[in-house]
Amino acid sequence: MSDPAPLRPSGPPLDAPSASGSATSLGSGPASATASGTGCAPAPASGFVPRPRHGSLALRPHDLDPDLIDAIARARGGAAGVAVLRRGQLGKRMLLAVAVRRALPSDVGFEEPYRRLSEMHRVDPDRWRRTMLHPYLDEGLARALAESAQGARPDLGWFGELVRGGPAALSGPHVLSAECDGVVLSVRLADRGPFRDVHGYPLAAPQTPDEVRHWQGLLDGAWQVLVRRHPWHARAVAACLTTLVPLHPAPGGTSVSSAARRAYGAVALSPPGDPVLLALTLVHEFLHVQLGALLDLVPLYGPPSSARYDAPWRPDPRPLDALLQGTYAHLGVCDFWHTERIAARPDPRAEQEHTTWYGHTDTAVDTLLGSGELLPPGRRFTEEMRRALARSREVPGNLGHLPIV
Repeated sequence: MSDPAPLRPSGPPLDAPSASGSATSLGSGPASATASGTGCAPAPASGFVPRPRHGSLALRPHDLDPDLIDAIARARGGAAGVAVLRRGQLGKRMLLAVAVRRALPSDVGFEEPYRRLSEMHRVDPDRWRRTMLHPYLDEGLARALAESAQGARPDLGWFGELVRGGPAALSGPHVLSAECDGVVLSVRLADRGPFRDVHGYPLAAPQTPDEVRHWQGLLDGAWQVLVRRHPWHARAVAACLTTLVPLHPAPGGTSVSSAARRAYGAVALSPPGDPVLLALTLVHEFLHVQLGALLDLVPLYGPPSSARYDAPWRPDPRPLDALLQGTYAHLGVCDFWHTERIAARPDPRAEQEHTTWYGHTDTAVDTLLGSGELLPPGRRFTEEMRRALARSREVPGNLGHLPIV
């Protein structure tokens, strides 16, 4: 799918995502808000309004190739799947920017950077895309919209900093880059900046040079594992992830990680114990990010209900949306350990980890299919997960052993 069409100063009304709290809403969390209280965002006088023609950012479910959605459900969407979902994220953020501009008085400091960003789209579209896809732009705009709805005057200084200085102005100067067999992953180590609290864990302090070097070493090793043993995941991760956020480990030193619905492209984590575990964490959290982006475009389940379901990996019952997220991410865990157990030098953890997570994920798929809450696209998505899960039990004889890295 091509890049966004050029933007024009005015146009007809746009269909905005629903505010019902269903899978079609702009997001979830304490700052969740729609681009318009009516579900339809009238065109502003100027700014980010897509052209109402083919190539517009206003994606709808029928614009998406069902075969590609099936591939995403099997955790095999690759870079093509990421490109479509990223385009949807650009559209979502454009609508939010329009809505914030309409909701705020002109003297709160939003208008000047908004116009600068609009001009950036015309003269430097690559920089515009990088700015619009900063992971925390979504959360920041949603909070501003929610605060405005409550009669407050949000502090939007961060928005001006982002537009003027790019991602480094908000998230810090550290960039990690790993290369293996010509495949490159480049991510910003965001050890500062607003809205990272959306990940729900204590944030690490700004990283010292030694800590940055430690992250780089871990990433080098993890990237070699992914490129040489999990190339299907490596391509998708490289296309999607832009940001790693350092966290404090849990009490006792246990590693933690998080993806957030309003932080597309970011993974927050404490340093894992070894490169294989970092590779696994990147796959697991990337799949959370990917499913969140798909849910912004395609409703997989109906409005929230009071029903709660057992999740084998947690002690507390979960609502259906959380169970679906966990099941999808753990499909990636099963896939990862399946591949590790057939490597030329199998990881000693692989057999037991695969057995454990296969059982948990298989049980969760049964629960999802029996819930009665999945819409037809969600049922199809979950059935594709089941087919992919079944294949993770097979040892493909025609592949031989995977290489040692």
